[in-house]
Amino acid sequence: MTNQSMTGHRPFPRQSRRGGPANGRNGFRADRLVPAGLILLSVIPLVAGAVRMTELTGGATVTPENARFFAAPVPVVLHIFSVSLYSLLGAFQFAPGFRRRRPGRHRAAGRLLVPSGLVAALSGLWMTLFYARPPGDGDLLAVFRLVFGSAMLLSIVLGLAAIRRRDFTRHRAWMIRGYAIALGAGTQALTHLPWFLIAGTPGEFSRALLVAAGWVINLAVAEWIIRRRRRGGVSS
Repeated sequence: MTNQSMTGHRPFPRQSRRGGPANGRNGFRADRLVPAGLILLSVIPLVAGAVRMTELTGGATVTPENARFFAAPVPVVLHIFSVSLYSLLGAFQFAPGFRRRRPGRHRAAGRLLVPSGLVAALSGLWMTLFYARPPGDGDLLAVFRLVFGSAMLLSIVLGLAAIRRRDFTRHRAWMIRGYAIALGAGTQALTHLPWFLIAGTPGEFSRALLVAAGWVINLAVAEWIIRRRRRGGVSS
């Protein structure tokens, strides 16, 4: 994530692969493109969350698909708000210039991101365990949600523990993994789209695999980024 602590430690200077200071033009592009790409990936789940909030507050018709949310609205409301904050604010933590030029804001953002990420993971686990399952959600999908929700929770906890030890490398790696899992809903929309276009509505087993694929893809990209930075000696 960054070599600067979420709680206030001073970062190491960012280096390019050639060993010198990062190129200004490339850094400027990264400051814009990285957050923009992450926010774009978050758009679909953010819109879905807004629609769900409109249903809950606007007196929408109760259906088998949304009855569980009306019966116990607090967990889903917490989940929507925490995921939205975590996705949007977290995107800027990956902009190198933001971390270097505004370390105070970076630290303040970190203090918001950790609790919001924990609430997002815990509320997601609660909903998986205690909400009635809608049509199309089976045991396998519930297992996947529990596994990846627990992995997100563990990643944030390990990232926080690492930074308290001033272990910047592990802090960055665990926070990248946690954020990758949080953005799984955005990638899941992309994994579902080809299936809908080619085969129509997926069955219970197919849906579970498509949802899991979103998380797996995000974690694979996260691991590639982590290993690439380690090999290249990049400490941003």
